[in-house]
Amino acid sequence: MAVTDQYHWPCAQCGADLRYAPGQTELKCDHCGHVQAIAAKPPRAKARALTEHDLARGLADDLPDTASEEVRSTSCPNCGAVVEFQGANHATECPFCATPVVVDTGSHRHIKPQALVPFELTEDQARDALTGWLGSLWFAPNGLLEYTRKGRTMAGIYAPFWTFDADTVSDYEGQRGEHYYETEWVTVTVNGKSERRQQQVQKTRWYRASGRVSRQFDDVLTMASTSLPARLGNDLTPWDLDKLEPYSPDYIAGFQAEGYTVSLADGNAQAHQTMARVIEGDVRADIGGDVQRIDWVKTAYSNETFKHVLLPVWTAAYKYGGKSYRFLVNGQTGEVQGERPYSWWKIGFAVVGAVILAVGAAYLYDPTLLGLPPRG
Repeated sequence: MAVTDQYHWPCAQCGADLRYAPGQTELKCDHCGHVQAIAAKPPRAKARALTEHDLARGLADDLPDTASEEVRSTSCPNCGAVVEFQGANHATECPFCATPVVVDTGSHRHIKPQALVPFELTEDQARDALTGWLGSLWFAPNGLLEYTRKGRTMAGIYAPFWTFDADTVSDYEGQRGEHYYETEWVTVTVNGKSERRQQQVQKTRWYRASGRVSRQFDDVLTMASTSLPARLGNDLTPWDLDKLEPYSPDYIAGFQAEGYTVSLADGNAQAHQTMARVIEGDVRADIGGDVQRIDWVKTAYSNETFKHVLLPVWTAAYKYGGKSYRFLVNGQTGEVQGERPYSWWKIGFAVVGAVILAVGAAYLYDPTLLGLPPRG
C-alpha cells in the first residue's frame, strides 16, 4: 500500500486528521465533524491531467521526470503487497492477508498515478455488501458472518491498475464452414427391435478465407498488483472509468494506496492478450459462415498509450483453520469477490441429512429396496 508520508490533512478547527468522505467531494474530521471541500480542477487542467503517456517512452523508461516519484516501501512477507505507511506509523497489519509488516528505509522510483476513481461506498456500506455475500455462501463457517456482524474494521485501499489504448490492424487467414444436410439410413432400436430409419445428418463444407480487421481500443484495464489472486481483482468489474479524477492526495486522506507490482511491460502484455480475444471475435465475424477456423492472425499496434490509475477497494482478511482468506468489495459499485473456507462440519451434517432423506424416500416408495419386508 504505497502511501507517501509527506501529506497531512489537519483539521482547521481542531488539528485532527481529516478523512475523505466517500461519495462526496469533501474531507471530514472524525473528531469534531468539520467539513472541508476538495478544490475542483478546471476542465482544461482535468483534461491535461488525464492525458495518457506514450507507451514506447514508458517502456524505454524515457518519461518526463514529472511522471515519476520517489517512494519508501516494504513488501508484505506473506502476499507480496507493496506496503508503505502514512505519517509516523512504522508498523501495521497488511490489509490483504492480515500479516504484520514493518516499514523499511529503502526507496525506489516509480510512475506516479495520473488518476483515480474516488470511493463512493462508505465502510458500513461495504460491510453490508460483504455480509450479504457471505450469507449467500453454502457451507461457510459461522465465524465468517460473525466477523462482519461484529463490525470488524475493513481497510479502504486504492488498488493499482494500468489502462491501455491502441489502434490495431489485423491480417488473418482461416476457413469458413457452411453447414448442409444429407439424408442417411441409420439403425435404431424401438421396443427391443431394430429398425431402419432415415435421418438428416449435418455436414460442413469448408472454404478458404482471408482478410483484414481493425479496431480502436480505449482504456483496456489490467490489474497492476500481485498481492491478490488475479481472478479476485479482475472480477471486481465493472468499473465506471468515466468517473476518473486527476490524482489528488486529498482523495487518499484516511485511506491507503497500493504501489504497483506488475511492471508496465507485463501489464501491456496482459492488455494485448485481452485485445487478442476481442480481435479473434472480429476475425470470426469477418470470416462469416456457420463455423470458423482461424489459422493465424498477425496484429500491428499503433498509437499506443497508457495511464497508471488507482481504483477503490474495501478489503477484509479473515483467518480460519490456520489460513488467511481475503475479501474484496468494489468501492464504487459494491461488487464482492473473495476466497472462502468451507465448514466440514456443515458439509458432514448435510451429507448425513441427504442420506437420511434418501433412505426415508426409498422406504416410502418400496421397503424391499432396503432389504425390509413390504409395508402393510
